[in-house]
Amino acid sequence: MRIIAGAARGIKLDTPNGLGTRPTLDRVREAVFGSLQFDIKESRCLDLFSGSGAMGIEALSRGAASCVFVDSSKECIRIIRANLAKTRFAGEVRQMSYDNALMELCGSFDFIFMDPPYASGYYGRAASIIKERSLLSENGRIIAEHDGTLCGFDSYTALKTRRYGKVYVTWLCNEGEIQI
Repeated sequence: MRIIAGAARGIKLDTPNGLGTRPTLDRVREAVFGSLQFDIKESRCLDLFSGSGAMGIEALSRGAASCVFVDSSKECIRIIRANLAKTRFAGEVRQMSYDNALMELCGSFDFIFMDPPYASGYYGRAASIIKERSLLSENGRIIAEHDGTLCGFDSYTALKTRRYGKVYVTWLCNEGEIQI
C-alpha cells in the first residue's frame, strides 16, 4: 500500500498483520480522493477505525490541515505512528474505542472516514453519536466503506454510492443539505 498523491506520494505504508483489519485498496483511495480533490485542502479530518491510517495520511498528503486517527488496536496505533513518522506528518492518534473517542472529540470535522468491520453494527452507533455531538461540519462529508449494506444513517443524506469490486463507498452529508 502506498500514498497515491500529494506531498508524500509514493511512500509505502505499513499495514497490520492478520485478518483483523482490511486496508482500503489504493484504487479505492484514489477514487475517493479524486472526488474530494478540490475540498480536501485545509480541511479537518477524522479517520475512524483507522487501521494503518492510510485514509487520514492520504488526506494529509493532499493538504488537509489536520487529522485525528482513532483505533482500539494497540498494533494499529503503533503502525499509524510509524506511518506518520515515515511520511513526516503530524496527527492526533487515539487508542480507544470509537464510541468513547466520538464522545471525547471536540469541534467538527469536514471529512469523517469510516471503515469498521462490516458485520460489526458500529455504523449506526457511530452515525448517531456524530449527529448528536455535531461532529460533522455544516458542509462536511462522511465517507463510509462497506459491503453493500449500510444501515444507521437515516438522519443523513446519501450523496452517492460507488462499487469497487466487493467494496462499496458511500458519501453522506447532513440531512437536508443540498448538493450544489
